[in-house]
Amino acid sequence: MRTIGLIGGMSWESSAQYYRLLNELVRERAGGLHSARWILHSVDFAEIEEFQVAGEWERAGEILAGAARGLAAAGADFLLICTNTMHKVADQVADAVDVPLLHLGDATAEAVRAAGIGRVGLLGTAFTMEQDFYRDRLAGHGLDVLVPDAAGRAEVHRVIYEELCLGVVREESRQGYQRVIRELVGRGAEGVVLGCTEIELLIGSEDSPVPVFATTRLHAEAAVRAAFRL
Repeated sequence: MRTIGLIGGMSWESSAQYYRLLNELVRERAGGLHSARWILHSVDFAEIEEFQVAGEWERAGEILAGAARGLAAAGADFLLICTNTMHKVADQVADAVDVPLLHLGDATAEAVRAAGIGRVGLLGTAFTMEQDFYRDRLAGHGLDVLVPDAAGRAEVHRVIYEELCLGVVREESRQGYQRVIRELVGRGAEGVVLGCTEIELLIGSEDSPVPVFATTRLHAEAAVRAAFRL
């Protein structure tokens, strides 16, 4: 089994889901007492969030690139950035190391295409929904990507940072997300990408009239397949 390098802590709530999913998936595949071989570098999210708000993405990317170099030096065979939003600096991270970076957007798009879906709604942070780095990655796989209206984007973003990143899960927020999803479906979305790893703490398949694509699980599944591809 190859060793997975995880750049996490953004937030640690989602990194905990990566830990659980990677080990569950390895156990399902290999059986018995097998668990995932991985190395984690967990950053201080408060520092990263300040750079996000200030638009200082290159400085945030320097932190993640340093984490990537440390993971590669420690023996990681390939890397994951355990957050959708920080894939804005994926190229900067990938350029810092000689080991591959398994892009979350690619893993997600491949799953959407395999389901026979061509138009998806995208939920995530305002950075992910409004900037082109993630939408273009999905579009590069032939997907048509819809995002909520301005009010919907603001509410989705608020819940992520003010609630989910702090481990707070509220029923009224779930209902708000369901309204946003219904609006996207009304505009033609055939599926919904949960494009923020913390959203999976709030929304599941039972909360949507169309298929949802849980990016944390899809990323973990792709990582486990890569780990066994010797």
